[in-house]
Amino acid sequence: MDVRMESTDDLYHGAERRPSRAGAWFGSVWQDKARLRRILIIFGTAAVVIVALFVYLFGGRYVGTDDSYVRAAKLMVSPDVSGLVKTVDVRSGQHVKKGQVLFTLDARPFEIAVANARAALEAARQDVLSQEDTYKGLTAQAAAQEAQVRLAQSTYNRYLALAKSNAIAPQTLDQARSTLASAQATLASLKQNSATQLSKLLGNPNLPPEQAPSFMQAKAVYDEDMRQLNHTVVRAPFEADVTEVDSLQPGTLVISALSSFSTTSAVGLVSTTDVWIEADMKETDLTRVKVGNPVDVTIDTYPGKTWNCHVNAISRASATEFSALPSESASSNWVKVVQRIPVRVTCAVSPSDPPLRSGMSALGTIDTGTRFCGR
Repeated sequence: MDVRMESTDDLYHGAERRPSRAGAWFGSVWQDKARLRRILIIFGTAAVVIVALFVYLFGGRYVGTDDSYVRAAKLMVSPDVSGLVKTVDVRSGQHVKKGQVLFTLDARPFEIAVANARAALEAARQDVLSQEDTYKGLTAQAAAQEAQVRLAQSTYNRYLALAKSNAIAPQTLDQARSTLASAQATLASLKQNSATQLSKLLGNPNLPPEQAPSFMQAKAVYDEDMRQLNHTVVRAPFEADVTEVDSLQPGTLVISALSSFSTTSAVGLVSTTDVWIEADMKETDLTRVKVGNPVDVTIDTYPGKTWNCHVNAISRASATEFSALPSESASSNWVKVVQRIPVRVTCAVSPSDPPLRSGMSALGTIDTGTRFCGR
């Protein structure tokens, strides 16, 4: 009996010394939480240090804006001569090469003008040649007249000697004197006409017709008429896509842009090669931006596609500088607003890239290369 009771006490006291299963589980959880807390503290501190180090090293390196759009060279093509449209050789949406014919005007009126100018040019040439012949004729007449003057002078001198000895009548001497004066006057007139004719030839008796003022004037008229004739064929000034052409039809009267304030008809072109990104950057973001900085550009139309670009130019003036109404105000209710400076970004576009269309929204991120907090 005593032995059984001792065994029971031993079991009881043994149970008190061994922890229960619940206590063991809570103890394990408490130890895991403490271990997890230590891990979180270590890794959290490390993450903060890494983020702080990254901000320290690269803070201010990248700047960007979503106020960016694709731009392209655009042109409303119209002739600088007036006339009726004869043919339209393109359609809206068509891609054209540089020099490709867009439309033509009726060339008949211009061909008539060129024919008239060519006739006037040939007449000017003949006029110069005629002036040269006239000068040569006057020179020959002057030479012959000089011989007459010498003869009249010799006769007069002889009669003068005879008159001194009363060998001839005074009337004969007077006639010889008159003949000499008339010959001298004729010679002077011929020389004057010859000098006048020579001045028309610019002092060169063998002047090439192409150097004569009258010929050059006629040549200028001819060249202008030829220019207008050539411009009846309107060609694309650069490689582009045609955007507006429906209003231009055969028979339409096109008024020259040089003779009116606006054109009646034209063909719209948007370049496919001269394309860039125009980003309106905040003035506070341009502190370290300079020409040549690399730029990563994404287009809203093509998500996931990035273009490698670079800063091509930074405007010297904000967009409001060209506004008709200035943003500044002398009144007391003026509020300072961060200005936007246009930045031109040029991209390297390969034939395999999706087409960039003028007006597309873009997002640009500029790498200024700044490290160590801007140093």
